[in-house]
Amino acid sequence: MGRRPTKTADPKRKPQREPVLSPDPVPNREIRRAKAEMSFEDQSLLGPLFGQFDANLVQVENRLGVFISARGDQLVIEGPEDSVGRAREVIQTMYDRLAQGQDLDAGAIESLIAMSNEPTLEGIISGEKDAPPIMIRTRRKTIVPRSANQIPYMRQLARDELIFALGPAGTGKTYLAVAQAVAQLITGSVQRLILSRPAVEAGEKLGFLPGDMKEKVDPYLRPIYDALYDCMPPEQVERRIASGEIEIAPIAFMRGRTLADAFVILDEAQNTTREQMKMFLTRFGQNSRMVICGDPRQVDIPGGDSVSGLADAVGRLEGVEGIAVTRFTAADVVRHPIVGRIVEAYEGKAE
Repeated sequence: MGRRPTKTADPKRKPQREPVLSPDPVPNREIRRAKAEMSFEDQSLLGPLFGQFDANLVQVENRLGVFISARGDQLVIEGPEDSVGRAREVIQTMYDRLAQGQDLDAGAIESLIAMSNEPTLEGIISGEKDAPPIMIRTRRKTIVPRSANQIPYMRQLARDELIFALGPAGTGKTYLAVAQAVAQLITGSVQRLILSRPAVEAGEKLGFLPGDMKEKVDPYLRPIYDALYDCMPPEQVERRIASGEIEIAPIAFMRGRTLADAFVILDEAQNTTREQMKMFLTRFGQNSRMVICGDPRQVDIPGGDSVSGLADAVGRLEGVEGIAVTRFTAADVVRHPIVGRIVEAYEGKAE
């Protein structure tokens, strides 16, 4: 849908002109006001840039406490000086993403706003100077960082041999690992993907669930399937699983193997025991890469007496050459913004 010629002409816009600003953390400080103007060369991108009923611009306004008016290919941003600068950078990056053929939705905009505190937001997306952009290209989409800690994590996925990704749900730990694995499989850097997680039972014993072993463990591996289908066409996923190029299995199936020429991902690693983690890590083979993902604060090991293999492994291996560790926080949650607030609330209670 095309954009409106002026924002005031849109009846679904909020009637107030100036948004309600958050209290200044430094009382009695004079807030400097500013105004910035922007224009865009490719007018065909203005519709998706502004969003239906200018929803994208409203989102930037509400989150950054500025007022944005649009006329033709011109935008005017008004508000506190710092907020105007952030809003301008966010909107420019939104436009650049669309120009590069990347998706732009409410989640992506929220992530760009969250990262706008970073001094190099524009360079993060487009690549600083002669550096290549930080992105993962798969058959279905191009993936760029959506939080501050995803930036070093994506660099580690492309560079290091063994990566530990720690943090709460929704931070992109497993999703980005699967995307990098798919990208390397497509380019031939690895010959197969091996995706695993512990099949921690939740009230039902595997032996009493219907079906063969694959059908018993598939529900535990569903998040990995979801990430695969988001990065590759479903028919390719099924074909590669049938040919053995993609293997999805519980961690118990890894015993006694050497995983060479493979990109190996262990999800929900906090639910491994020390013995399972040692077994899994020692499967590492030539020309392989291994990513271990988990949230140390959500351990569901049956019995509750076992020490998490994830925490034990990070304590032993952090700082070892060739091994990288990224720690995500609630600020890195890239699902619906309420998920980040839920994580923060639970972490506060835990403390």
